Amino acid sequence: MDPFLECHRQQTRRQFFGQTGLRMGSVALASMLGERFAQGASSLVQPSLNGLPHFAPKAKRLIYLHMNGAPSQLDLWDHKPQLQQHYDKDLPDSVRNGQRITTMTSGQARFPVAPSMFKFTPHGQCGRYVSELLPHTAKIVDEIAVIKSVHTSAINHDPACTFVMTGSEVPGKPSIGSWLSYGLGSESNDLPSFVVFTPSFPAASQAQALFTRMWSSGFLPTKYTGVALRGQGDPVLYVKNPPGVDPTDRRTMMTALNQLNSINHARIGDPEIQTRIAQYEMAFRMQTSVPELTDLSKESKATLEMYGPDVNRSGSFTHSAIMARRLIERGTRVVQILHRGWDQHNNLPKLLRGQVEDSERACAALIMDLKQRGLLQDTLVVWGGEFGRTVYSQGTLTKENYGRDHHPRCFTMWMAGGGVKGGVEHGETDDFSYNIVKDPVHINDLNATILHLMGIDHRKFSFKFQGLDQRLTGVEEHSPVKAVLA
Repeated sequence: MDPFLECHRQQTRRQFFGQTGLRMGSVALASMLGERFAQGASSLVQPSLNGLPHFAPKAKRLIYLHMNGAPSQLDLWDHKPQLQQHYDKDLPDSVRNGQRITTMTSGQARFPVAPSMFKFTPHGQCGRYVSELLPHTAKIVDEIAVIKSVHTSAINHDPACTFVMTGSEVPGKPSIGSWLSYGLGSESNDLPSFVVFTPSFPAASQAQALFTRMWSSGFLPTKYTGVALRGQGDPVLYVKNPPGVDPTDRRTMMTALNQLNSINHARIGDPEIQTRIAQYEMAFRMQTSVPELTDLSKESKATLEMYGPDVNRSGSFTHSAIMARRLIERGTRVVQILHRGWDQHNNLPKLLRGQVEDSERACAALIMDLKQRGLLQDTLVVWGGEFGRTVYSQGTLTKENYGRDHHPRCFTMWMAGGGVKGGVEHGETDDFSYNIVKDPVHINDLNATILHLMGIDHRKFSFKFQGLDQRLTGVEEHSPVKAVLA
């Protein structure tokens, strides 16, 4: 038998198992350990790339709170009191200006203006107008920078979510968490550097599906994919040893397996073998680190009460929020929480209220908790959805009920923490919250801002793929939003 052909066959099998079977169970949930760990190095097992960060970072960690489905900026942040005089009147053609709308409302005979039914009042030293739906967030407005002029080119959820998280509507690109994990490495030897939560949501809500591409590593090595912790049962499947197997037995098995893999690596030279050794080692360490992570018994009563009654309910948004803080405390680089159910095409007042009540207290508590612990100064927190909602009502409009369609022309996001100037408001929309009239912020301007705060020049941060130097922010000209930088 030709030795070259035999070697090639073995390498192909290894690639196959590395892309399929090894993604299951605890191995799939392990991440980000390098060759030095397999060799017993005492330093960080996944260091940053050479040359990164490009300059001193303001933020060392990122917590991204994604409200999947698109929160209504008109009912939460973009205060438009003058809309009351336009109630139930058609949106002027001069405002819409021939812009495309979705097929869900394109067949309507009218586009009646639907002012928000919720009251807005000023809060904080900055005097920020905030909806009555956000009583807890109103208490932290001096900590956050509100950006009211974010815009996107995507008008449907899947491409819009892909755009927000990867900088492109085209699937297959790495998520922002994967980019940061790849570039900045991990500060933990016992937990993944990129962790994802997909908490439950109110049963009455209209939920869009979540796609793994929102936390995928795309064309980056698969070890940079986000590790999704489960909300029910064990956070990590198969992290516990089966009955009859104790830690000593598991360690003996791991050592033998690593030795066999090392022999094959020396013979074949497949770099994925070293990644596999590191994944097994991470899985072994997570048997200890994950139970400790999820044990809230040492949290103070005051902290738990600040987050609210759902803090101990595994799988809730509130539980995910306190887990995010505990993860970044332990060295995790990026935590992403994706909360579904924000797609209110009808019955918006009731459904939006339910979504806010399920998540808003925990978001505010997270900011306060981080600040109390001295973590907010170098932890960046981002809140937002994939686009906004229309000023006109989808379907029947009454004083107590209305719906809103997708609106990519303008929407609101906020940022807080590491390097962000608290209490500022950036960007303006027209009287109908339909078009941006000042300081537009493209999705990739926002991504460039996140990278900048993490010490990365987005123009110099790339990965060679298909003959191109691929970037999170694409090839078009984008820049950080300097107005929100401290």
